Amino acid sequence: MKLLMVVLLTAVAATGVGCGYSSHATTPQQPGTMPAIAALVPPSTAAGSSQFTLEVDGSNFGGKAVVNFNGAPMTTTFVSGAKVTATIPASAVATANSAVPVTVTNPGTPGGLYGGGTAAATSTPMNFTIN
Repeated sequence: MKLLMVVLLTAVAATGVGCGYSSHATTPQQPGTMPAIAALVPPSTAAGSSQFTLEVDGSNFGGKAVVNFNGAPMTTTFVSGAKVTATIPASAVATANSAVPVTVTNPGTPGGLYGGGTAAATSTPMNFTIN
């Protein structure tokens, strides 16, 4: 009797695995919402200036958007989907550099048990001038 139960249980398990019940379908990650920069306020500063707040105006900024100044993430405050601000330290503007790229990144969102989520999306850069 035990042998018959083991054989039946093995047959049921093999059928389940063969039908795909042991693996879950995965949903691919979707593209994230692409932010866009329309203006930087101020658009420039003098080399050697002190720390300042940079306002980035545009569209599609997520609640956890991050401003990147010359490739480095800055402390960012979400104001609205059209405005974020970032604290730019004095060390980032210590020397003159004609064009420093500024971007905004909307971080990705994690997927669930079966995948999904969104990828991080970074805007096209806009140049900030350090005189």
